[in-house]
Amino acid sequence: MLAVPIFSMDGKQGGAIEVDPAALGGWVRHALIKQAVVSFLDHQRQFSARTKRRSDVAGSTKKLFRQKGTGNARAGSSRTPVRRGGGHAFAKRRQQAFKAFPKKMRRLARNSAILAKIKADGVVVISDFECTAPKTKAFSSMLSAVGVDRGCVFAVHEPNENAHLSGRNIAKTEVRVLSELNAYELLRRDKLVFTKQAFECLLGESGSGSDSES
Repeated sequence: MLAVPIFSMDGKQGGAIEVDPAALGGWVRHALIKQAVVSFLDHQRQFSARTKRRSDVAGSTKKLFRQKGTGNARAGSSRTPVRRGGGHAFAKRRQQAFKAFPKKMRRLARNSAILAKIKADGVVVISDFECTAPKTKAFSSMLSAVGVDRGCVFAVHEPNENAHLSGRNIAKTEVRVLSELNAYELLRRDKLVFTKQAFECLLGESGSGSDSES
């Protein structure tokens, strides 16, 4: 069993939640995490790069001048890549073609990333999180109190506009709904902070956890 520490908003530790690794897939699947990261970054690309080949350039295909007798190097049409305004010899023709990455694989990759964070002592649970107004100073003070001051992903169980507004101006900090978490965003930050409701929802999706109050 793995233990995830529970803190109050003022930084007082109130025990730990014991997590069975089987609830998050049993072991860290490094290859699947890499696949998830590559897929996520691939979906961020615009795929807008496109240049013209010689067959795409407007212009005649007529030979510019006769082959012999002019003293010039022999030449073909004006659309050749060696002439200004001609087509590109190696044109960019990248088409948008995403690799399939099913929902179950995305979720398992996310759980593997969370399991890796837990094993590295990078996960914290806030037991009494409450944000009734958008206050960045209070949100930042809470993160500092629980030892999270070098960037984190803050996970909530449902959309919370006040939490989003409070955390969006803090450097290297993202507030995300549990259903929006992905392996890439989890791995690019040092810490992962859950509200207790969000962590219980996570364990309820595929396993179980038990509180151990101290």
